[in-house]
Amino acid sequence: MATLFTRIIEGELPGRFVWRDEFCVAFLSINPLQPGHTLVVPIVEIDHWIDLPPDLAHHLMRVSHTIGRAQQTAFDPVKVGFMVAGLEVPHCHIHLVPIRGVHDLDFANAAVDVDPMQLDAAAQKLREALRDAGHNQFVID
Repeated sequence: MATLFTRIIEGELPGRFVWRDEFCVAFLSINPLQPGHTLVVPIVEIDHWIDLPPDLAHHLMRVSHTIGRAQQTAFDPVKVGFMVAGLEVPHCHIHLVPIRGVHDLDFANAAVDVDPMQLDAAAQKLREALRDAGHNQFVID
């Protein structure tokens, strides 16, 4: 049975995508810890990050680096948090969160029932920053 993330990747469920290449996608969390909270997800279903082939792990890190820089530009946080937790969906994913402090990485504070217009605005802001940085070929609306 396909994971929730595979269903989003394949378009069966909606997602606010900001990046797609042949190995991974990135889309906004529907329960963001902070505005702009993005998930970087390999297209192939692999549950645990330690099981990623090294080349794919390296690619996910490069994409996360690129998106993190765009988040820094778009949201002006103190830092961009990077976390691999992997407990909520059995499909490896990296959380990239614009943060002001470590408390912004506490999943107990995740937003629920977020206004879709707020998510759309955050996604658009991030897409614009990625395009401004020259990544047009990977940015998707």
